[in-house]
Amino acid sequence: MLRLSKLTDYAIVVLARLGQANAAGRVTAVPELALASGLAEPTVAKVLKILAQAGLVEGLRGARGGYRLSRTLECIPLSDVITAFEGPIALTACVDGAAGGCESEGCCPVRGRWDPVNRAIRDALAGVTVAQLANTPPARQCAAAVLNF
Repeated sequence: MLRLSKLTDYAIVVLARLGQANAAGRVTAVPELALASGLAEPTVAKVLKILAQAGLVEGLRGARGGYRLSRTLECIPLSDVITAFEGPIALTACVDGAAGGCESEGCCPVRGRWDPVNRAIRDALAGVTVAQLANTPPARQCAAAVLNF
């Protein structure tokens, strides 16, 4: 079974809450996000740190500091969030020709054959936005086309 980590799931929840706050033009602090999402503050802080490293949110310092989205939820594909927390999106260890993931890679009859499958999964996840998961009304259209969810 394929399953995302809890942190990835929490990231979607935190992004949805940030999207609500950003719609009102506010920067949101960790304690407020923790309360709104029902998650522990250390967990929210950890999630936000990873999201910031991935460029999905911006942290603002100071007395009125907190976090805000780097772009609208309509412009954040699910694939970006998953990659930030889980690494490359792939079903097998041999990701797009990578070496060293398997003891039988030298004689594997399906080596490289997973690439189209991995690409299809990445493309499908890139076609779903965080806004669609959060069920938020669209703020504007992005340059990239998205699938209706």
